[in-house]
Amino acid sequence: MKVYYSLDDVPLIKNPVLTLGTFDGVHSGHQQIIDFLNKSAERINGETVLFTFHPHPRIVLHPDDHNLELIQDIDRRIERLEEAGIDHLILFPFSKEFSRMSATEFVRDILVNKLNVKLMTIGYNHHFGRNREGNIKLLNELGPIYDFEVQEIPAFRYDEISVSSTKTRKAIKTGDIKTANHYLGRPFRFKGKVVKGNQIGREIGFPTANLSGLADTQIIPESGVFAVKCKVSGTVYDGMMNIGFRPTINSGSEKRIEINIFDFDQEIYGEEIEVYLIDKVRDEKTFNGIEELREQLMKDEISCKNIFGRSTVSL
Repeated sequence: MKVYYSLDDVPLIKNPVLTLGTFDGVHSGHQQIIDFLNKSAERINGETVLFTFHPHPRIVLHPDDHNLELIQDIDRRIERLEEAGIDHLILFPFSKEFSRMSATEFVRDILVNKLNVKLMTIGYNHHFGRNREGNIKLLNELGPIYDFEVQEIPAFRYDEISVSSTKTRKAIKTGDIKTANHYLGRPFRFKGKVVKGNQIGREIGFPTANLSGLADTQIIPESGVFAVKCKVSGTVYDGMMNIGFRPTINSGSEKRIEINIFDFDQEIYGEEIEVYLIDKVRDEKTFNGIEELREQLMKDEISCKNIFGRSTVSL
């Protein structure tokens, strides 16, 4: 897959078959669009193009709004789109000036005049352009004028529920990891840097890797204990992760991410690790002292190992 950060870098593409959108998570619904894209490209002997924006439009239009949460950072999204089989990825530099371009101008000036689009594939409810005025109806009107074909993709459904990035983010946020992973087609993951904690886990037999340095927009579950797999220096380990405020230890109001990596005793301070969430074990709760917490952690470890024994997920 070739990646472009400016339209000036995009070469002449043979019969471009194009879709556009944020594609956060590259979930099952996105995969369906990409599959349609690939089949259409084969039909007209063309090449697939995904047009998206970086940075995210909300960051540019609302810089003081820090509530934006995304499933993936841009590097992971690029990785997933390449795995999905996209030929060309355009990461258009979104700006306030660009935001004032009408949907018709965007189609005419960029998709047609610059990219020479031959076929547009778009999700059933996708909107684009100034004030989100662009939609499938507008594309069907512009297609005959500018000589490109339009193809609408219906909602992808999982257990009779249409899959979307919004629903996937909600599942992650509420700790419904099984549903999120089904939507994504693989385990939800994020990465962070290991920092030194206060060593309480080590004192009670459950040393933890404390994570910091997550992307500002990275979504994580609200709180709880989770069965996870961790990739450390290319090797994958089983483990359990706690997200929350550690009420038994009374560590204050700062939310922490702590991972007990099973059968692991290396010093990895300062290293970046990747965490894959497999399932939620329980909610965070307050215990009557450290000993009761330790006993619960022993039960949590057993629960996690049982989950791994049943799990057939591929990373």
